[in-house]
Amino acid sequence: MRLLTHNMLSSNIKGVTNGFPLLIEVEKVVEKQVDFNEDFLRNMFAKIEWKALVEASRTMGYTELPENSESSMLNSDEFLRKFHHALLELHLEEGALVCPETGRKFPVNKGIPNMLLHEDEV
Repeated sequence: MRLLTHNMLSSNIKGVTNGFPLLIEVEKVVEKQVDFNEDFLRNMFAKIEWKALVEASRTMGYTELPENSESSMLNSDEFLRKFHHALLELHLEEGALVCPETGRKFPVNKGIPNMLLHEDEV
């Protein structure tokens, strides 16, 4: 699961008001090469919750993203490459996503998060 996906997911358990960002429990991280696309990154930048991306990337062992960001950074090739790596090339292969409010764990197996809810959570 890419951090791009993580940045878009939240816990939809009944009654949960603070289901984002999901915490990450890492068992296995894999780096997969992805073609670099500046236009895609520039378009996605405004849609990304930056603080959640930074926290998630650090949880997965990548500490190169700056704590804060601004759109002027999109003019830096170095910044775009770090953003690209964190967003698209780091994959949570095995582990869990954890609801920040309830602590409910959603397993991630072979890079696929299982966000299905139990009957009592719907």
